[in-house]
Amino acid sequence: MPSRFVWLTPQDAPTGGCLHAFSDLGVLGMSEPLEVGHDAMRKRNTLAALNDPYGAWFDGVAYLQAKEPEASFVAAKKNQKIGIVGGGMSGLMTALLLDSVGIHNWEISESSQRIGGRLHTSYLNGTSPEDYQYQEMGLSYAGTNETLEIQDHKLVFQVADVLNEMNKGKDPALQVNFVPWIQSNPNTYNYVEGLRNADGTVPRRSQYAKLRANTTTGATAVESSEKQEAAEEALEHFIDYEGNYELSAKNIFKAHKQAIEEGLHSFSELQFLRSQGLGWNETSAVGGTGTLWDDIYDGVYFSATSWKTIDKGLTRLAEAFHPVVDGKITYGRRVNKLSYDESTKKTSVHWWDQATSKTEKKTYDKTIVAVPFSVARLWRLPKFNPVITEAITGLGYSYACKVALLYKTRFWEHIENPIFGGCSSTDLPGIGSICYPAYNINGTGPGAMLASYATPTGPSLQSLSEADHVGMVVEAMNEIHGEIAAKEYTGEYDRICWGLDPHQAGSWASPYAGQHERYMPEYHTTHLNHIFVGEHTSVNHAWIFSALESATRGVVQSLLDDGLVDEAKMVVNKWMARWISV
Repeated sequence: MPSRFVWLTPQDAPTGGCLHAFSDLGVLGMSEPLEVGHDAMRKRNTLAALNDPYGAWFDGVAYLQAKEPEASFVAAKKNQKIGIVGGGMSGLMTALLLDSVGIHNWEISESSQRIGGRLHTSYLNGTSPEDYQYQEMGLSYAGTNETLEIQDHKLVFQVADVLNEMNKGKDPALQVNFVPWIQSNPNTYNYVEGLRNADGTVPRRSQYAKLRANTTTGATAVESSEKQEAAEEALEHFIDYEGNYELSAKNIFKAHKQAIEEGLHSFSELQFLRSQGLGWNETSAVGGTGTLWDDIYDGVYFSATSWKTIDKGLTRLAEAFHPVVDGKITYGRRVNKLSYDESTKKTSVHWWDQATSKTEKKTYDKTIVAVPFSVARLWRLPKFNPVITEAITGLGYSYACKVALLYKTRFWEHIENPIFGGCSSTDLPGIGSICYPAYNINGTGPGAMLASYATPTGPSLQSLSEADHVGMVVEAMNEIHGEIAAKEYTGEYDRICWGLDPHQAGSWASPYAGQHERYMPEYHTTHLNHIFVGEHTSVNHAWIFSALESATRGVVQSLLDDGLVDEAKMVVNKWMARWISV
């Protein structure tokens, strides 16, 4: 059911009156006197005027009255020239959706030499996908949970299905196939505070709780623990994890709307814990610095019991878009300015051309900006309103670093209590998560381990030289896994710190308390014929889903701006209404 209603007043309606609600029993209620206006249809049908930026934005679109504009009007609108800045997942999805409704006069400007953006699989030692010697150096993505049936990621699977159908009979490398992924494993290591088993080995996850309990002593520790437990219980009661997890799994938009209303975006976990009387040391012991909404949606994904990943690497999802965008994308175009001509209502995309040593530009009827604000904040921009300008220049971002190491064999699968998939964790500085491949289990030949996935220390890690950073990770792997890791290491590695990547300048959006609620309505508004999409403009930052969802919203927004209501309804009915219904 829709969450908002759009009242289409007849042209002959009086300028004032009341709204009445009727049933078979007669009049149920009546509003206060209202003034009735008649805005132009085009203005009334903008997404910003119809939608709920904090909830299911597509509800209003799905219930719009169909239009029958003149064929010449539709043809002119569909022949507009549209610039797409960014060839990541949101830019690729934008192109696919425009094509699907008959809009083909678009082109993509991509700063790098590849498509996919942060979707990046590293095939170590020059191997092919079929060799299974790879690691995901882009951000991980959560799959489905067979118990909760997480709805939002169905959008990812739907995209794969559509691309597979389009690419059927073409290059097999364009097919996107999903395989199981093992996210947790009791045999992985949990190396915290230097605790070791009696025999000197690093404890496995299944051993850690008992070991930790046997080594925690002292009245101060017990007293602190009691306070912390009370605060955590209060936090759990306030957030209602179980109820919010279920709602988020079923309908992320409804959960997001509820989180806004309950103020979960307005303050952080730290602020809540302090309000419960915890001291600074106790608050830090409990941990958590993000907003309470972050705690909910992260918890939903990481409580999943069944996960999937893409066979031979997540990059294959981006590669499957090649037939859509090839010939209409320019690589190596480092945009540095967006402009708007008030007299012509045209937008322009500018970049510095190394070959000609001068600034070049392309002019469009509108521009869809599909790059992170962490990059766009260095551009020269039109005079947008203060709030969207603040979002571009000040939205918070996380900065992750990853290091993948190639070993001669998958030795972790052949030790006592072998490890098949899952992630180890440690408090060794700069290491974070250590993840073992869940694909090609028991395969022969070399194996790649994600030896470090660290987020809070990302800015510090990226200040290290590559040699120092990798050396630190290799040393940690030897300390945790023992002598076998030192013997098996090939010397091959890959290292990515997303803050150093000039095409990303950050890992994912991480809004400070208050930013998300303040900026969301502006993302749903067209600014001087510029529309902003990307995971940073979505209800959450689950990355692939968020990028795809934002592109869907951006295209619908563009279609409604142009009065193409039927096309907007087509996109909503195919891409949003299909999977969000519960």
